[in-house]
Amino acid sequence: MLRTAASRPLFSTAALGSSGRLRRLLSTSAAAMMQATQAHRSGGGANPPMEFPCIDRIETRQRDLMAEPEPTYEKVVTGYELFRHNKTFVCDHGGVLPSVDIAYETWGTPNADRSNTILIHTGLSASSHAHSHAKNTKPGWWEAFIGPGKAIDTDKFHVICSTVIGGCYGSTGPWSVDPATGNRYATTFPILTINDMVRAQFLLLDHLRIDRLYASVGASMGGMQSLCAAALHSDRVGRIISISACARSHPYSIALRFAQRQALMADPNFNRGFYYDGVLPHVGMKLARQVATVTYRSGPEWELRFGRRRRAPDQPPALCPDFLIETYLDHQSERFCLQYDANSLLYVSKAMDIFDISKSVTDRLHTQRVKAEEKANASSAASSANDAVCLTVEEQPQSDAGHSGVETTDEIVRDLVAGVERAMQPALIVGVQSDILFPVTQQKEIADILRRAGNSRVTYYELDAMYGHDTFLIDVVNVGAAIKGHLENNI
Repeated sequence: MLRTAASRPLFSTAALGSSGRLRRLLSTSAAAMMQATQAHRSGGGANPPMEFPCIDRIETRQRDLMAEPEPTYEKVVTGYELFRHNKTFVCDHGGVLPSVDIAYETWGTPNADRSNTILIHTGLSASSHAHSHAKNTKPGWWEAFIGPGKAIDTDKFHVICSTVIGGCYGSTGPWSVDPATGNRYATTFPILTINDMVRAQFLLLDHLRIDRLYASVGASMGGMQSLCAAALHSDRVGRIISISACARSHPYSIALRFAQRQALMADPNFNRGFYYDGVLPHVGMKLARQVATVTYRSGPEWELRFGRRRRAPDQPPALCPDFLIETYLDHQSERFCLQYDANSLLYVSKAMDIFDISKSVTDRLHTQRVKAEEKANASSAASSANDAVCLTVEEQPQSDAGHSGVETTDEIVRDLVAGVERAMQPALIVGVQSDILFPVTQQKEIADILRRAGNSRVTYYELDAMYGHDTFLIDVVNVGAAIKGHLENNI
């Protein structure tokens, strides 16, 4: 079961009377801490207590949030189109969504048979707004890469970008309302996989009458999706571009995302995910984003950008943000902490962790989903179907890897190669030498397994850029040239 007794809300309206009572409780606690601090300040010790302006700001933000309504993420991203799949969507791990909304945006014009369509897959917290347009003139997250004459040329291609399911910018996610209950899903939302996200995107393509993509393009988590699309929907994908991604998540990146989730869930306001009627877990989100930002950039860039410079070098060292790099992390995380839903961060980052294109894993997920679909079809109440599905030993697909206590490198590689044996499209794989989140060894692994599977049209391109994982957002010249060449050259 996804929900157990331990997953119930920590503060229920029955226990507290209302969310207003919770706010009063938190306000009283903050006041008590302030009184204790003032007592220490007047205690006459040998040294005055440290000043904590960063904590003062957090407490001010806490008080402001107590008076604010629940977040409206649809105001963060606007101007998208919405496709609703009104049939039950069964997830790989057994959870059920009675219907699915997918937010998407388009640029360029489709040709007669729509074969010039490029699907852009997003990273963890990105939205469908990859580029500006008449309905939303704000620059998109890949603004410099999309447009007439650019890397993804909208004079030649019809371009689509959608928000993944699990996100909070229009597509169905934890913040969405469960039609079975009338309440937000919160952490009753089912566990997702990258495969689930891609299957939902192909439902959108069906709706748009696009039989075959010209290309599937993505970076970071988007690169996982592009590889998944090529492997699982090979007859519907013409070319693939996977930038700064992997064929399976490795322990280092899993550990980093685990630390982010732990920081978020440790926030007292997280309330096991049922925080929408109370105070948002903004401190946990801020800490999680600080960890993430460290993984997105690189030491060499920050040496040049910040060095060891301090915000106020003529003042004594402080425990609050002091070095310029600290003020940068503080500012970036403060901007993000209320722009993205905390539950979405948990679910989407977990989907990244469990991604593995290996055949044994893909087969196991498929078998689980088929079993869950049979259960959902036999049940008249979709609300009762959000249970995890675990296969018995007898039901597990047969494989040499993924099930034994010891795996050899050869077993792992054979399993990965088998997982991409249908991905014979021309493929561009891009890695960045300074990327610590997805090191170049992981992009080399993608290129290697594609070639071993028999794909003779694989191009591996490695950049010596200083921007780390975020190079795909910044290096328009080099990343853009690689994308444009792969899309427009005859291969």
